[in-house]
Formats: sequence, structure tokens, C-alpha cells
Amino acid sequence: MSKDAPTKLWQKGYAVHPLIEEYLTGDVSFDNRLIEADVLGSIAHARMLGKIGLLTAEEVEALTKELARIVELAEAGQFTVTTADEDVHTKIENHLAATVGEAGKRIHTARSRNDQVLVDLRLFTRVELTALMGDLLDTVEALTDFAERGKAIPMPGYTHMQRAMLSSVGLWAAGFAEALLDDLQVLRVAYAINDQSPLGSAASYGVPFDIDRQYVADLLGFAKVQRNVLYAQAGRGKFEGLVVQALAQIMIDLSRLAQDVLLFTTSEYDFFRVAPEMTTGSSIMPQKHNLDVMEIMRGKARTVLAYQQQILETVAGLPSGYNTDFGETKSAFMRALDTVAASLRVLTVFMPGLEPREEQMRAACSPQLFATDHAYALVTSQEMPFRDAYRLIASQLDTLAPMDPHEQLQNRRHIGASGNLGLDETRAQIAAERATVAAQQEKIAAVKRALLTSEA
Repeated sequence: MSKDAPTKLWQKGYAVHPLIEEYLTGDVSFDNRLIEADVLGSIAHARMLGKIGLLTAEEVEALTKELARIVELAEAGQFTVTTADEDVHTKIENHLAATVGEAGKRIHTARSRNDQVLVDLRLFTRVELTALMGDLLDTVEALTDFAERGKAIPMPGYTHMQRAMLSSVGLWAAGFAEALLDDLQVLRVAYAINDQSPLGSAASYGVPFDIDRQYVADLLGFAKVQRNVLYAQAGRGKFEGLVVQALAQIMIDLSRLAQDVLLFTTSEYDFFRVAPEMTTGSSIMPQKHNLDVMEIMRGKARTVLAYQQQILETVAGLPSGYNTDFGETKSAFMRALDTVAASLRVLTVFMPGLEPREEQMRAACSPQLFATDHAYALVTSQEMPFRDAYRLIASQLDTLAPMDPHEQLQNRRHIGASGNLGLDETRAQIAAERATVAAQQEKIAAVKRALLTSEA
């Protein structure tokens, strides 16, 4: 082993076989996304060690200043984790030992890399989820704007892939907006469960020091301490899986929207036209404008579902305590977050370029589409039982008189129907949710400022 080679935290005087080391290390690019989180967790841990007398005030101050400098270096691209560094935790601790000296070697007292990666992922998740919530609300707003534009535009509604009853462009778009708002609530549940401090769990069994876990949790702005140290480690993968399960709900909705758009933009339907800049072309057919973006979105939903399954399959059946298998969940987790955030941003810019073709949709609203409306008219005008009206209209389908689709849209006035979409309520909910996200982001930012700038 070279004298200049980075020292692993577990080093015992021998070198791991290069092929084994490469296999174990994997892709460290994900660790570079955890540098700031590891720094914040390390500052909080150092301050706690100072509080209980295991570090001096001078050592805590020196560690805090150097850790804050690491964030600056990382932001400038001058501090990165490489395969030779093993992971972000080793990289930072070796840097501290080289720059701060003995205090850098003491900072690992009363913690393990296991609970370091736990707290890193929880801090990282907190930032990523609040950003993603903002992206989701942008998408909901774009869908709500589209619903507003199309609330008076009739279109056929389908069941079993057959024309069924009258719908509207507004009803269609508002349905997806509301679905995503429900998905946001699922995300909030995952956020709340993630918002627990695992620091102090060490290698699953705590440490023989009277550490102050509540103090660390408060410094890092967590809602609570995750009390049981063994469960804290068992939460690895489970917590990420909960987040990805919430993300999967979002992608399921985006996939169904994408499928609708792909169907309704075919020449056979021609209900919508898409701005050319949202499409690609064919290498052989000059006339083609391909909606690859919607096909990819539909496909990425399956990818996120696969990430969810990968994480759940990895942790299912593991024995208690830390297991290196947990590491296999990190890439799937981060990739799922990236995929969903990108998909939401794409849909937000896509919706304004989607143009309803009112003439084509109105033409598709054939008289038989109003069969149920005719039956209801008999119920109200002749006090006929609905089942009798149903059978009578079923025998007259080929002779039904046309109905005005705009008038019939407005006849549907109950909550959530085409004549009463409640878009103002949706906008009020968007505003309230944005305020909640902003408050969460400010709390996260305040924790960062306090840890990076305050003295011990």
C-alpha cells in the first residue's frame, strides 16, 4: 500500500485486492451529492462532542471552520470524492486529519459510518423532496391553467376505450392536477417519516458514551430523534423505499397523462396538436413529428417502479443490524428522485404547447354520446324510473336527436363535474402548499446557515 494512498477509516495495515475494492466501491458520483449533508452532520456531531467534553471548544471551532471550507471547496469543484477515497465520509475525515490535526482524528468518536450515511441521506432527502414538491406544484399549476383554457371545450369521455359520456378538456386536465395534489400528500408522509435523526445509532447498537442525541437532532433541525438505535439502521432502505413509493405514484399519473396525450394526438383522434419544438423527427419518414417525450415519460414510470422494487427487494429479509446490501439502495433512490423531478419539469413546459382542437372534439361528440343525458331527461320530464328510461333510449340509439355539448357541460354543476371544476379551490390549495414548502425550505436553509457560520 502506497504511503500517499488515502487511508480508509477501517484500515488495518493490508491492501484489499483491486478487483474486490472496485466491486465494493461502485459509483462514487452519488457520494459527491452528499458532501454538504456530511459536513452538516459532522459539525452537529462535533458540537455535541464539545458539549459533553470529548472535544475542546478550540477543537470544535477549528473543525467547524474547516468543515465549512469543505462546502466552499465542493461548490467550487475543488473537493470531490473519487474511488480512491472510498466514500464521502472517509474523504472528509482524512481531509480534517490533514488540515486540523488531532481534532480531525477525534471527530469520529461516538459515531459510525453507518449512522453518518443515514443522516446524510436524511438531510439530502429533505432538500430534494422540498425542491421536488416545488416542481410538482409548478406542474399542477400548468395543468390547472390548461384546464382553465379548456373548461368549456367539450370532448368525448371514454370507458373501456369506447366513447361513453360527455367530458371536457378542463375536466380531463383538472383530474390530473388533483391527482398530483394527492401525490403531494403521500410525499409529505414520506417526508415526515424521513424527518428523524438517526445520529448516535453508530453500528446499530449505540455507543458507551452519554451522548446527547436530542441536541444533535435539534442542531440539524430534525422533527425528532429516531429513538431505537437498531431500528435506525433498519430504516436504511425502508425510508428511501417509502420516498420512492411516493415518487412512483407521481410517475403513474404522469404515465397515464402521457398515454392520453399520445392517443389524443394521433391523426385518428386529432383532439390535440403539439408545438413542433416539443417533438422530434424520423430518420426515414420526412412527415413525422414524434412525441418521443411522452413515450419516454411513459417509459420512465416503469423505470421508477423498477427502482422501487429494487430498493424493497434489497432490504426485504435482511437480518437485524447493518448489512452492506444497504448500499445498493443509494443509486436507485437518487436516480428515482432525479427522474421524477425531470419528468415534472418537462411536463410543466409541455402543457402550454398543447393545443385543443375544439372542432374535432365537438365532431366526435356524436348523438349516442348523450344517450345517458336523454335517459336523465326522461327521468326529470316524465318522472320515468331510470331503468325504464335506460331501456327506452337503448332501443332508440340510431334516432337520438343531437344535444348542445356546451349546454350539457354546464348542466353538470355538482362538485367536481365539468360545470363546476373548482379551479379556484385548486389554485388556493396550490398557494397554501407553496407556502408550506417555502417554510420547510427556509427552515432547512436556517439550519445550514447556523451550522456553517456560528461558532461552537
